[in-house]
Amino acid sequence: MMDHSFLCVLGLFWLYTLLCTGHTQGAVLTIDPNWLTFYTGESVTFICDMKEGTNTDWEYRILKDGQESVTYNSHPLYELTLLHIRYKGEYRCCGLLKTSHDSKCSNKIFLNVRDKPRAEVTAGTTTISVGGSVTLSCSVDNSAGWKYQWFRRTSHTSEYRLKTNDEQNRTISVSQGGIYRCRGERGDPAYYSDMSNDASINIIFSNQVVVTRQPDWPQIFSGEKITLTCEIQGGETTEWMCVWRHLGSIIPQISSKQFTFTVSELSSGDYQCQCERRDDSYSSTKWSEAIRLSVSEDEAKATLTADSSIIPAGGSVTLTCSLKIPAGFTYNLYRNNHIKHSDKPGGVFKISDGGNYTCRGFRRDTNFITSFSNTVFIQQTVSMKPTVVLQPSWTLIYRGETITARCEIQEGGGTQWTYEWRPTRLNRPPSSREHRIIRVTDSGDYSCRGRRDEFYLTQWSDVVSVTVSDKPRPVLSVSPSWLSPGSSVTLRCEIKPPSAGWRFYWYKAVPDLLSNSYSYDLLPGSTAGTEHDSYIIHGQTHTAGYVCRAGRGDPEYHTDYSEVKFLWSAGQCVSVLSVRISYVFRFNTLLSL
Repeated sequence: MMDHSFLCVLGLFWLYTLLCTGHTQGAVLTIDPNWLTFYTGESVTFICDMKEGTNTDWEYRILKDGQESVTYNSHPLYELTLLHIRYKGEYRCCGLLKTSHDSKCSNKIFLNVRDKPRAEVTAGTTTISVGGSVTLSCSVDNSAGWKYQWFRRTSHTSEYRLKTNDEQNRTISVSQGGIYRCRGERGDPAYYSDMSNDASINIIFSNQVVVTRQPDWPQIFSGEKITLTCEIQGGETTEWMCVWRHLGSIIPQISSKQFTFTVSELSSGDYQCQCERRDDSYSSTKWSEAIRLSVSEDEAKATLTADSSIIPAGGSVTLTCSLKIPAGFTYNLYRNNHIKHSDKPGGVFKISDGGNYTCRGFRRDTNFITSFSNTVFIQQTVSMKPTVVLQPSWTLIYRGETITARCEIQEGGGTQWTYEWRPTRLNRPPSSREHRIIRVTDSGDYSCRGRRDEFYLTQWSDVVSVTVSDKPRPVLSVSPSWLSPGSSVTLRCEIKPPSAGWRFYWYKAVPDLLSNSYSYDLLPGSTAGTEHDSYIIHGQTHTAGYVCRAGRGDPEYHTDYSEVKFLWSAGQCVSVLSVRISYVFRFNTLLSL
């Protein structure tokens, strides 16, 4: 009897154990979707599975935080819509078997409900080369089940949704800068997160940017035009808009790769450029390295030099036009304000015409021309050679005489000449053809040349030498010195050394006892002088003294008087001798008998 009771108890224990270990399983609560976190406005469905019988065998209820939230009903599925923070909590479901009124409860599930999330954009490096891309990532609170929508706008365009290939689209690659946003989408019907904050993506291209200058002269002058070009290496096929800055300040109203301007002294300094794609103002290059522009503060003025100021007959002279900084310049030469040679490299000119010459430097690339140089006065020697003619044409001149020098140009025809003399003291007054030299004092060489139209000169004439001697004193001789009364006597007046052009004057020496000297009386026929250097006295009857002198030129120049020569007459020897001795004692002179 006792064994039978033990077996009954043991059977009940095993039945209980069987029911508890699987043959009678516990309820299971799941949720759909099976996310760890839900957000306000989303929906969730609770699924209660009793693991035995059919769904219709049971009635179901939902407990939240141990309190009944949904009373018994016949639905194993329960949907919570438009979730709210207050729905956050621990949930389980319980089932009541209709046939036995047995009940069992499920596992617990914690439902985490948070406020509606905001998407977040993160970007990889924004420094890329032209043709590269930037990676953008979108996330929503590190929660699951999301796929993403992307939007782009710029300061000039409205926002639009990007077309993407990846269904989830959590990460995208973009090659344009701009303002990007994203949002998450999950569930059915779709639930959307709030839009992310704006992510301004400014792409910086790593390509090297270089400023070039045309023309690339080391020195630029105020007034020249130059062109700066912003070159993006590797981005030649891309259309660009560029910003320029000078000394760190943005230059307004310039947006092209090329910047052409006329420089001034204020233009000196560093220039840089930065470019952005024409279709994308958020994608730009780095700032270029600076290029330095040096504008000369000095006036651009050429200098003209000549190797000679006078062109020899049939020859030429060399003119050189130069600048302190000659790079890029050719040269124009002007004669009498009219251009004679243009665009000459090097600035060296051979010229064979006289005139006033100036020059200017010219840069064809910038159409810039310097100020005029200094003026160089060039005279040209023509083949004509004048002759100096002396009047009178004596080569031996005596101190105190007057001569006239005349410059004669035989081939000159009717040309109006002015004249230049050597020595230069003859050039007073200037330009005279003749010079009258009154009371010449020194020997000298004389030459002349003619000048025409300011720039043309003849050659210098041959030199005419004039020898100036001291004033001469002629020598008088008497022949014969003794004569018979009534005979003729010949007087001869001689200039030493011999020279031309003289007329001779003959005098009788008359003693002046009061002044111890002689006075001179012109002999008949010599008032105007005689051409010959001899004079005949006829019918001489007594002793007498005679002198002579010579004269020439206009005004007439006279020599000194000769010494007195006596003519002795035989019939008056004693009386003349006594007179002569008296003179000797009176004048302390020696008498030769």
